[in-house]
Amino acid sequence: MPSLPLAASIPLSLSFGYICGSVPFGYLAGRINGLDIRRHGSGNIGFTNVLRVINAGWAVPVLLLDVGKGLLPAAIAAPLGLIPALAGTGAILGHVFTPWLGFKGGKGVATTIGVAALLCLRSLLPGLGIYALVLLATGFISVSSLAFGIALIPLTALIYRGDLALLAFTAVVGVLIIIRHRANISRLVTGTEPRLSLWLRLFRRNR
Repeated sequence: MPSLPLAASIPLSLSFGYICGSVPFGYLAGRINGLDIRRHGSGNIGFTNVLRVINAGWAVPVLLLDVGKGLLPAAIAAPLGLIPALAGTGAILGHVFTPWLGFKGGKGVATTIGVAALLCLRSLLPGLGIYALVLLATGFISVSSLAFGIALIPLTALIYRGDLALLAFTAVVGVLIIIRHRANISRLVTGTEPRLSLWLRLFRRNR
């Protein structure tokens, strides 16, 4: 498909990604289990709270779907004449500010991973390594998520030198992840942020 004029492709790319990213899979998983996930645990609709409130049997599919709704629009944007980086950014915004839940959604980490897997895989992989190391060292998913969002910026700048579009994408995403973790940062400061016992949660039985 031929490329669209820039004036049209920018809003269309963002809108297409936004629609794809707006499906609140974590909320739907809660509803299927007879609860509103927003009223339990941290109140977030992402993987971590689904794992905390329900179990891994629901959390893992939510994680994969949240990753997929970032990967899909970025992957098919170019054949549609759209801009992959903007479609991916739109998907993250759709996840974070989903219109179906009063523009209150997840924190964007999983969807960012999906977009980055297509746009900047070489910086994503060490970023995920940093995520894992920080999680093992601290036990806080919030801290590892913040470390990932921040680290992705210099990693992309170093590995994809001169690619201003990718650098802008990771900068926007990094700031967005920090903003969405403000409550976690406050709890970390006051010492009330819960650690997640991953292995116990992963093997916990269904409610």
